[in-house]
Amino acid sequence: MKLTTCIIDDDLVSQFATRYCIQQSPGDFDIITCSSGEEGLKSCLDFAEEHNRLPDIIFLDLVMDGMNGWDFLENFQNMFHDHPLPSIYVLSAFTNTSDRTIAKRHQLIAGYVDKPLSRAYLQKILVEEEKKRTVS
Repeated sequence: MKLTTCIIDDDLVSQFATRYCIQQSPGDFDIITCSSGEEGLKSCLDFAEEHNRLPDIIFLDLVMDGMNGWDFLENFQNMFHDHPLPSIYVLSAFTNTSDRTIAKRHQLIAGYVDKPLSRAYLQKILVEEEKKRTVS
């Protein structure tokens, strides 16, 4: 089954590295890339309207100009409270240790990843997604 992933990151190098990691992994993916939290919300809204569901996985940077990752999560939860929510993985350099602590406890965050996304961690995510699909 094809998975839709959404990368929300204002760092184009990180965005490229995450996209490349996903493209190099076994599996069939549609990849949406967004350079801001605002663009991420709009892309998710457009995707939901077109496909009647949200992307399967979101990779979210926390530190972005404009709407940061925390603001994105709050708006996302408010906008899509009536939809099954995707797995959201924070993709960050975690220079702020309090961000890591908050991310571990946040109800919408399935996991956190130190940049760059590694093949091993992506494989772990894909195994978890497969388990979710077989249970549903």
